[in-house]
Amino acid sequence: MLKIGDKMPAFEVLDQDGNTVKSQNLIGNGKKTIIYFYPKDNTSGCTAEACSFRDNYDALTKAGYNVIGVSKDSPKSHTGFKSKYDLPFTLLADTTTKMLQDFGAWGEKKMYGKTTMGTLRRTFIFSDKGILERIIEKVDTKNAAAQILNP
Repeated sequence: MLKIGDKMPAFEVLDQDGNTVKSQNLIGNGKKTIIYFYPKDNTSGCTAEACSFRDNYDALTKAGYNVIGVSKDSPKSHTGFKSKYDLPFTLLADTTTKMLQDFGAWGEKKMYGKTTMGTLRRTFIFSDKGILERIIEKVDTKNAAAQILNP
């Protein structure tokens, strides 16, 4: 798992439109980057989290943040999710889970008494230079943006 002060792991994945997004494109642009990992498009907690970022998007961008959501869903799934909830930010499709693993957002989860491997809901905040400044491991899905704007 990443630690405060670590550099953003290198990645190259597709966004909801099938465009390639590389980690180096997010560094040195004068904006901090919020990369939030969520389990699945169109589920209640993930929708609440995405809508929290959507509803506070103007405040986040005014505060100098770039918002990016990541799950292992396909670009096509992301396209529908983004459109259905009018999400103004990029969604990345990590279908191989490499990015999830590199960030420490993939691991054991317990659900209904069963242990499985899956996406761990986590938010990482990087400086404009790509240095990790903060990790939110206990994400409040309904107030995800407030956890960043009012730490």
